[in-house]
Amino acid sequence: MKGVRPDIALLKQNGITAVAFTRMDDPKVIPLWFGEGDAVTADFIREAAKKALDDGETFYVHTRGIESLRLAIKSYLDSLYAMDVDPRRISVPGSAMIGVTIAAQMALNKGDEALIVSPHWPNIETTYAVTGAKINMVRQRETENGWQLSASEIVDKVTEKTRSIYINSPCNPTGWIMPRKDQEELLACCRERNILLIADEVYHRHIFGADVAPSFLQIAKDDDPVVVVNGFSKAWAMTGWRVGWVVTPVEQSEHWAIMSECFNTGATVFAQHACIAALERGEPVVQQMQSQYEAAAKLVNDAFEGQRRIKLAPPKGAFYAFPKIEGIRSSLNFTKALLAEEDVGVAPGYTFGIGNEQNIRVCFAQSHERLQEGLDRIVRFVERYDNH
Repeated sequence: MKGVRPDIALLKQNGITAVAFTRMDDPKVIPLWFGEGDAVTADFIREAAKKALDDGETFYVHTRGIESLRLAIKSYLDSLYAMDVDPRRISVPGSAMIGVTIAAQMALNKGDEALIVSPHWPNIETTYAVTGAKINMVRQRETENGWQLSASEIVDKVTEKTRSIYINSPCNPTGWIMPRKDQEELLACCRERNILLIADEVYHRHIFGADVAPSFLQIAKDDDPVVVVNGFSKAWAMTGWRVGWVVTPVEQSEHWAIMSECFNTGATVFAQHACIAALERGEPVVQQMQSQYEAAAKLVNDAFEGQRRIKLAPPKGAFYAFPKIEGIRSSLNFTKALLAEEDVGVAPGYTFGIGNEQNIRVCFAQSHERLQEGLDRIVRFVERYDNH
């Protein structure tokens, strides 16, 4: 491929879009493939964006985000975690994915190694690959009580060349949540060995039986090598807005301004004003979705429980199920056939890392009626699927 680095030319489209792009806009499809529901962003959030446009908020702003949004994020985090976040640590570079990308670029050189807790969202692997680093994986274990992984299992995979570790808790796609004592053990390792920990906490408000998941923010010092990534897409149903935030070591603040300018020149300004409204008035929205997703998780468990070929390690958080379909040889072929024959879109397991070829990811953030119909179709399809 002319004009493209060989390692970039070798990159492949992830399995989610490989399936979804074929019928993304087909109204007949029940879309359980992407990480979003079917409810539009709340009206007061949309009105705040409209007002910002009417007020002429269309110019360049600080590449780390407008000050009023950074202070609103600080207030939200302080209240949520009973802490006092230094506002210099907060940046709004664009989407949460841009936050992950910048953190990876800042930490890694060609020849370094990065460690990903897997199963994982496929774009994370691509983001690390673009740095030129070697990628290693440590896989969670499926158990009857959900997915499990200890900090010691992660530390055991660290090498002398490891310069960054990525962890997503609550996890997409498994719903695994890292307990506080394991967070402390992993942070101590990163602190001792100067490894940048990228902690993706975008599902922080989607935990079953609690209001918020344990956060590395609650234990990290201002100068610890930790970048906590979060955003508005999941908790406030704002996937299309593409605004996220990071909390970084204080000493990195200037470099986040520099890198944000290179990647995105900062987040869209009128969207930032909408995000302030989400933080200041959106708690009822967050709580409503928490209740919806917890009930949806039960619908999934009920639908798959007792099915001979479907084995589900129940999720503890996020809004995905990652069941194993016994007997299938290709998760991609399975998802394509399911889409063709039952008009249900799910994500193939292979794209979430090695060892997941028999799994599929089902997003249960849709309305309950639509979700139940999709689950019924999946069960019906599994009963007759024979790898044809």
